[in-house]
Amino acid sequence: MSDAPGAGDPAVRLLERGNLEVLGLLPHSSNYTFLARVRADEEETLAVYKPRRGEMPLWDFPEGTLCRREVAAYEVARALGWPPVPPTILREGPEGPGSVQLFVDHDPDEHYFTMRARRGADFRKVAAFDGVINNADRKAGHCLLAADERIYLVDHGVSFSVEPKLRTVIWDFAGEVLPPDVCGDLTRLAEELREGRLRARLGDLLTRSEIEATVRRCDRLVKAGRLPPPGPGRPYPWPPV
Repeated sequence: MSDAPGAGDPAVRLLERGNLEVLGLLPHSSNYTFLARVRADEEETLAVYKPRRGEMPLWDFPEGTLCRREVAAYEVARALGWPPVPPTILREGPEGPGSVQLFVDHDPDEHYFTMRARRGADFRKVAAFDGVINNADRKAGHCLLAADERIYLVDHGVSFSVEPKLRTVIWDFAGEVLPPDVCGDLTRLAEELREGRLRARLGDLLTRSEIEATVRRCDRLVKAGRLPPPGPGRPYPWPPV
């Protein structure tokens, strides 16, 4: 793994160094979420910009931390090698510091409920990933079908709580046995979270207790050898899509 997040990835370099221009607010977002254009020399791309000061206060997550959790989810997915999470960084923008994520051109008519029957293997890994990051808001519409047929996962701002908060629409595979390769990846991730470079990177994004809780979730998943069941607490997000 490279020392720098996404080192060698042209998309990450562009997101980090390009000029960030806000184009407008994206609809149906509980926080201020902007569509932006990022330009550097002859390169440009669209991105999703979530400034810290546009985050609505939540009773169960520290104020001003959601953008950091977005980046942490990308780092964990990148370390695992799955599932696809668009390159996501933390940087300054026109509305202050926030997360900037590569925009994914996708089919708006597709989401978890339309894809689950034909893409079960992909969603089993999503379920494992959400168990690791303790995702409190996996809606169906957070699963995007891109033009290259990959399923990208977005909106991870309410993840990594120390308390159990897994809320997801993906319970179809609860209790299923985890494949050996997935258990191997989770074991490796736990080691990187204990003492690897991933721990150092997450140290700028999460608290020490949140990182340790992520290690424990990895360990529990591997020990159980199965995808987690619903609970404790409310297991579904609202709205579901």
